Amino acid sequence: MKIDVFTIFPEMLSSYLSWSLIGRARAQGLIDISVHDIRSFSGDTRRSVDGKPFGGGAGMVMLPEPVFEAVEGSRCTRPLFLLAPSGKVFDQAMATEMANLGSSTDGGFSLLCGRYEGVDQRVADYLADGEISVGDYVISGGELAALIVIEATCRLVPGVMGNDASVTEESFNDGLLEYPQYSHPRSFRGWEVPPVLLSGDHRRIASWRKAWQLKLTIERRPDLIEARGGVTPEEREMITLLDSGLFNQ
Repeated sequence: MKIDVFTIFPEMLSSYLSWSLIGRARAQGLIDISVHDIRSFSGDTRRSVDGKPFGGGAGMVMLPEPVFEAVEGSRCTRPLFLLAPSGKVFDQAMATEMANLGSSTDGGFSLLCGRYEGVDQRVADYLADGEISVGDYVISGGELAALIVIEATCRLVPGVMGNDASVTEESFNDGLLEYPQYSHPRSFRGWEVPPVLLSGDHRRIASWRKAWQLKLTIERRPDLIEARGGVTPEEREMITLLDSGLFNQ
């Protein structure tokens, strides 16, 4: 997987990308991430990358010249996605699609981090291949958004997680939230691990976990339930068993 990131604050990204899961994957050669400083492609000694918007208005706009120079000068991996509020909302399905881009030789993608009041529209129209948003809220720039996209995508690259089964059991992969997790000790401050998890009955444990996935998703993300076409009668029965406590008997 090859990823190029364009930003005016490369240090914000470089530090995070050197740690934990992503840092290890880079060291193992599973992921190749290059961070490019857009200011290095500015045409003046002040390394200017912003200007006042035509037509007036608050704030500044990222200039097209240094952005085009940075992208074209680096011969970055395509497609190139501009991180912007107007983009398609990033989700697990999109993360999977982007991870699949790295399955071919030299495959991957690039990310362009906006700043200020936005990026000159000609960047979106004539340079970027698409736009991505990480949610319906406002942050100061695209760097945090880029880290979210990189983290969610790279977790799906074979070998990155170590145990690839971890990927298939996480939230959203089957349109449901993840089930509750427990570890040692069995009793903590009087709070006990559910007996079903200690039973050794893997089929019953799997049913308990699926019931919790359904219950949590119905309560907290009904939109996900609607998107998957609702709940089947069998799944309703599983939730009833969970609520009645029969799984732990």
